[in-house]
Amino acid sequence: MSENKKVSPTGGDLEGAAAPIIYQLLPRLFGNTNTTNKHYGSIEENGCGKFNDITPKALTEIKQLGITHIFYTGVIEHATMTDHSPSGIKTDDPDVVKGRAGSPYAVKDYYDVDPDLAIDIPNRMAEFEALIKRTHDTGLKAIIDFIPNHVARTYASDAKPAGIHDIGQDDDHTKAFDPKNDFYYIPGQSFVVPQGYNPGGDGFSSPLKDGKFDENPAKATGNDVFSASPSINDWFETVKLNYGVDYLDHRKTYFDPAPPLWNKLYDILDFWASKGIDGFRCDMIEMVPLEFWAWLIPKLKTAHPDLIFIGEAYQVGLYGPYIHDGKFDYLYDKVGLYDALKKLIRNQPDATTWDINNVWNNQTRGIDSNMLCFLENHDEERIASNVFAGNPWLAVPAMIVTATLNTGPIMLYSGQEVGEPAHGHQGFGGDPRTSIFDYCGIPEHQKWFNNGQCDGGQLSDDQKNLRNFYSKLLNAVLNNEALQTGEFYELMVANEHQPGFDTKLYIYLRYTNNKRVLAITNFGRYERHFQVKFPGDLLQKLNISGSIEFTDLLSDTKYTTNNISQGVNIFLQPTSGMLLNF
Repeated sequence: MSENKKVSPTGGDLEGAAAPIIYQLLPRLFGNTNTTNKHYGSIEENGCGKFNDITPKALTEIKQLGITHIFYTGVIEHATMTDHSPSGIKTDDPDVVKGRAGSPYAVKDYYDVDPDLAIDIPNRMAEFEALIKRTHDTGLKAIIDFIPNHVARTYASDAKPAGIHDIGQDDDHTKAFDPKNDFYYIPGQSFVVPQGYNPGGDGFSSPLKDGKFDENPAKATGNDVFSASPSINDWFETVKLNYGVDYLDHRKTYFDPAPPLWNKLYDILDFWASKGIDGFRCDMIEMVPLEFWAWLIPKLKTAHPDLIFIGEAYQVGLYGPYIHDGKFDYLYDKVGLYDALKKLIRNQPDATTWDINNVWNNQTRGIDSNMLCFLENHDEERIASNVFAGNPWLAVPAMIVTATLNTGPIMLYSGQEVGEPAHGHQGFGGDPRTSIFDYCGIPEHQKWFNNGQCDGGQLSDDQKNLRNFYSKLLNAVLNNEALQTGEFYELMVANEHQPGFDTKLYIYLRYTNNKRVLAITNFGRYERHFQVKFPGDLLQKLNISGSIEFTDLLSDTKYTTNNISQGVNIFLQPTSGMLLNF
């Protein structure tokens, strides 16, 4: 048995507090109604969603899915091939930009928002602030990205507040490393654009597209490449930030006094928190020293106590330190639960539901309430893509487990709920992922968006049913205290010898003193008929006996047992599941 008690990373007891249910969307994609999707198409050809497209109606519909927070991705101004010079914005060199739209993770100005997302570019910050107000007025909270490891090669803030020193402004370019520098340098060498890169494809032309980029001395590249000549497979469009770690001298650290960069980044996050941002999804946190997070997060929470911090993390052995020492509220559960569930969704021969047990026993036990669970995000393959599952319904049992296994946050990616397959290459990115680098639409999501009506008017009946499943599931979590904050009891061991049981079934209980939910999922491709048994110690703990009625929170179907000590008979369709409330 494993119990799930929700504990704050700062030591406080959060028992009774519900974790966020997050909807991730890129404003560039969310409101785009253009269906051209030309390969490497321009903003004029392929269109672009705007802040203003995320209307009160859109927000209300998102909230009714069972969502509490929206993660607005790609909001901060980043390098792009689109020419915004008529609006007084310096043009970026396309030789160091990925995709016509550019990567949201190559930030160009940390104090500004993406001009692509504004109807009136000079008024872009006010349009973003209005979006945050609409979000809050709908009863939702807003999360944005913080990309701490790297910035665009063209980084230069023209929107920073008075008195703020820009990143890199005071650097000594003659030194490869200095704890007072914000960047790392390769003195005496100029940056070399990777061979073979054709920015924007053959159809894109620009006076700046010449295979060269003026950067002398060259700066180190974002994925820890300390060379003037990164490869086309590196994050060559970015430069790495210097937190006081000398990577070329056995990673010797200089944290006392705090390097200037630390305070510059504090000021940036304080700037956004003061605009009403409720949380930050922090990119690639393991590429930044733990000591920085341990300094930054408590300091920001002193000024903004309700801020939440979500860390993108992949090293299981560092989960505990980043939660307890680094003070993150939540970390991505990608390497553990996501990877285990993906194998089950794909029906891989080596996949069993005991893999789920292995995750919480050996990876996240004791911190599982701090782990954010998901099946899609901008980095991962779309479930409905041919290289993942090919059919979004095959993920139903995995989504039930994702949403109800523990008390941590859940994240849904825009288009997931209607089975977006991300077919086709849009330019630098796409297939089987929706491109974050290009101007494009999300075809199946566009059917729900329905030219701004946000009523699902163009969805098929199958898509409407899929979206209804997601809504039922997330609202069950939102409204049932057993699924929000309850303890966990694994029922695999108690049932592994039951007739009809196999390792494509996963069974567990979530419960409080007042509510109990029996979760039963079938990852198999065939129907199962079996009897779920409750061990004696659990019946005694729950103080239940005799006749019990169960109601499935996902279908409202009722099940009855005349004697709970004998168990309850269950029939499950292939790749399905139920949440039996009793």
